[in-house]
Amino acid sequence: MNHISALELAHWLNDSQRKTPVLLDVREPWEFDTCHIPGSRLIPMSSIPSMQEDLDPEQAIVCICHHGARSMQVAAFLERAGFNDVTNLTGGVHGWAMQVDEHMPTY
Repeated sequence: MNHISALELAHWLNDSQRKTPVLLDVREPWEFDTCHIPGSRLIPMSSIPSMQEDLDPEQAIVCICHHGARSMQVAAFLERAGFNDVTNLTGGVHGWAMQVDEHMPTY
């Protein structure tokens, strides 16, 4: 599994030479409603097993949660399921708020 910091992800998303990854937010809907990285797709952690067929196993996926623990579990699950390019956002959306978007609400 790959790991990426909020700053590294911000650089990736701003790099027109790189294909944009799926930003897979695995938090609960209320958390997503509070704050999320623009362009993120919400699939709560508990729904990943039943929703994984909606994801392309060949596409780059960055798993996101509040601080990085749940997303790391989901990233490991996806790798075991055959997904080839899975990355965990270390620090989660909280890290994004601290390092990239100071105006993002935190909780």
